[in-house]
Amino acid sequence: MGARKRNSAEARKEAAKERYQAILRNCPSSPRKMRLVTDLISGKEVNKALDILKYSSQEASRSLEKLLLSAIANWQSKNEGVRLEESNLYVKTIHVDGGRTMKRLQTAPQGRAYRLRKRSNHVTLVLDSKNKEVENTTK
Repeated sequence: MGARKRNSAEARKEAAKERYQAILRNCPSSPRKMRLVTDLISGKEVNKALDILKYSSQEASRSLEKLLLSAIANWQSKNEGVRLEESNLYVKTIHVDGGRTMKRLQTAPQGRAYRLRKRSNHVTLVLDSKNKEVENTTK
């Protein structure tokens, strides 16, 4: 590996240490339905986002709630001595990408067949703290 490639890899690793994220892959719901739920919590404070997801009636909110809890656990593992209430965590970015699509056939009238597309999605959730100076003083 060349020096330039090694330096950029090290810089990417250092940036990843300051980034608190969780990724959900191959969630078996369509990206469009998932985006409806992600728009509800984008930019919200973590506790408020958890409440929104807990009381939402959509199926996608269950998997998003687990994803948000996973991102919070990732934040706690990187910040050992900091309390969650003092950090003012919020959902910085959340984006949904299309995942694998399973193609199935459904029988139709007069010997035809309709194609069913069973879609899945990938969700990336990134948390950030509104007051960075609290984290810097504890390190």
